[in-house]
Amino acid sequence: MSNPRRRSSKGARRAAARTRTRRRWFPMRYLLPSLLLVAMMAMLMLRGYVHSEFDSDQRVRQAIDSFTVPKEILKGGPVIDATKPKEKPPVARHVRDKHIVITFDDGPDPTWTPRVLDKLKEHNARGVFFVTGTMTTRYPDLVKRMVDEGHEVGLHTFNHPDLSYKTRNGIDWQFSQNQLALAGAAGVHSSLFRPPYSSTASAFDDANWPVAQYVGELGYLTVVNDTDSEDWKRPGVKEILKRATPKGTKGTVVLMHDSGGDRSQTVAALDQFLPDMQKRGFKFTNLTEALGAPTAHTPVTGLELWKSKAFIAAIYVSDHVTEVLTVGLAIVGSLVIARFGLMLILSFAHARKVRKRNFRWGPQITRPVTVLVPAYNERECIANTVRSLMSSDHPIEVIVIDDGSTDGTADIVEQMRIPNVRVVRQQNSGKPAALNNGIRHARYDIIVMMDGDTVFEPSTVRELVQPFGDPRVGAVAGNAKVGNRDSLIGAWQHIEYVMGFNLDRRLYDMLGIMPTIPGAIGAFRADALHRVGGMSEDTLAEDTDITMAFHREGWKVVYAEDARAWTEAPESVQQLWSQRYRWSYGTMQAIWKHRRAFIEKGPSGRFGRIGLPIVSLFMIVFPLLAPLIDIFLIYGLVFGPTQKTIIAWFGVLMLQVVCAAYAFRLDKEKMTHLLTFPLQQILYRQVMYVVLLQSWITALTGGRLRWQKLRRTGVVEAPGALPGQRNDAHVPHEQERWPVG
Repeated sequence: MSNPRRRSSKGARRAAARTRTRRRWFPMRYLLPSLLLVAMMAMLMLRGYVHSEFDSDQRVRQAIDSFTVPKEILKGGPVIDATKPKEKPPVARHVRDKHIVITFDDGPDPTWTPRVLDKLKEHNARGVFFVTGTMTTRYPDLVKRMVDEGHEVGLHTFNHPDLSYKTRNGIDWQFSQNQLALAGAAGVHSSLFRPPYSSTASAFDDANWPVAQYVGELGYLTVVNDTDSEDWKRPGVKEILKRATPKGTKGTVVLMHDSGGDRSQTVAALDQFLPDMQKRGFKFTNLTEALGAPTAHTPVTGLELWKSKAFIAAIYVSDHVTEVLTVGLAIVGSLVIARFGLMLILSFAHARKVRKRNFRWGPQITRPVTVLVPAYNERECIANTVRSLMSSDHPIEVIVIDDGSTDGTADIVEQMRIPNVRVVRQQNSGKPAALNNGIRHARYDIIVMMDGDTVFEPSTVRELVQPFGDPRVGAVAGNAKVGNRDSLIGAWQHIEYVMGFNLDRRLYDMLGIMPTIPGAIGAFRADALHRVGGMSEDTLAEDTDITMAFHREGWKVVYAEDARAWTEAPESVQQLWSQRYRWSYGTMQAIWKHRRAFIEKGPSGRFGRIGLPIVSLFMIVFPLLAPLIDIFLIYGLVFGPTQKTIIAWFGVLMLQVVCAAYAFRLDKEKMTHLLTFPLQQILYRQVMYVVLLQSWITALTGGRLRWQKLRRTGVVEAPGALPGQRNDAHVPHEQERWPVG
């Protein structure tokens, strides 16, 4: 026979190994949400990177001396060749007579570039397009069309800076990124370059001439112009034609624009300029043809071509994804703001209704009620919980259902020897089973349910059961409050409970769609509980599940603001994650379980078509977009418009502050905790995002989640509770879960 002690030892070692594995892999639960956040941030940063905006030819720079510029350059042609400084001095070349090189800057543009290309094609003309990298990455098909239709393409930097203010490294970056975009769009590199804000050769000075020299060393021809149409000023078609037309038969480089604003006058001018010049014997050609030189294009192949295409593809994806996210965020933002407004209005209406002097739910409820306290390893808290119930000013019986605790929870209650407190022991079966066991032992027709780590005020039970004076009311949600709010995490949860839960419950009460009776404090009609089959074990959110079941049976579910319960909130991020993960996943399960209510008739259908969509949107779907608020904030600060971004963000924040302040005022809470509200909105929101995303992943992959038992300290006591010695006995914490059995 095998040794039982040895088997036990092996089992312990295996359990310890599983625990170490879980702890080692615990950070993996954050990996996918973190990667998605990084991906969203990267896409927005890439979008901002390629959407850099500039105002064409709007730069104003004071004139600088030109002592270092050779006179041959200042009096020469528009094509500066400084490619071989060691062999020959830089030269400024003219294009051949009877040749016009018509050039277009700042494109491509999705509206005007196709029209310019159409005009050139119509009149069998060729030109040169000096494209920026940012526009090329956004509209690569237009650049490919330029090359396919026989035009030359030149570089105009990546995002249109004045290179005279750039270092050599900065210039190198502008060129490499411009070439990368060009290769990804059309599969070529170009040896032509036009500096942003350039003019004629005579405009070179001591600031921009070194740029032309360095660019020449890199192997580029710097192209300025002979005649500037100044079409960017939109002076009118006649004026554009006058400024662009060359004198005599001399070859000319003409400057126009196909982007940077409304180019309708440019297109209209081309329709006259091209045929008129052709009638005068001019030929519209590429620059290299007009110079009698080899083509400026060099095909790109191999790995470099694939890298360039991957760059364009990444920008394409980021553009489209961020556009969808932007539209989605705008829709969500509008709905959330509308919800805030509705929340304020209906919360005000709810407060006015229930606080009227003559307001009554119905006949006063004075008969005894049953209070169920399910408990699993609640040694630290159970004495406080029971003691707070003993201070109740409403007649009650208390049933503590010990769900197979291993820490002596039931023994502590029995040792208190309180007459109207009973202990029901059962094998570990989970919280729903414990509550159903308590329901079977209940003597009275109204059943109050609370958690084993919660304490009640003396008036809590009385306030909680008064709505049952209305025979239509089947369940009542109480006002759950955070007792341990001294830490930062506790303070954030306190804000969430007051604003996010209790203000919501006022809204839901007025709409008649209360989705959840909190497990910490709720009351039910016993016959209604029996009718819906008691607490279900189908979901991990049995409180949400039972509440939805009540709605489908036609019962009213209301909120009692003065029925306060003090609960111990998680004190670490890991515990908070565990709790909210269960809540989120359980809510998803409950919504899915009751999805047929959407197509049903009567009260069930009303809840299904109003309550379920609202809960799904604001509790399950919209929170997934919460990080976008902060990501777009960073995006706006980096890429602008900075001022508008800050105003918009603070505007939404102030609306939330108003809602939070009003919620605190309704709950008679001190406003000091709201000092941490802005930080909560930035940091706490990310934790909730991770939780919700993990819940979605679990749901979509068919994963299973077990009931998470949180570690408690028993520090929470209710104001006005009977004084007593808190049980400070040591509690073993090997058990971290409330097993399902």
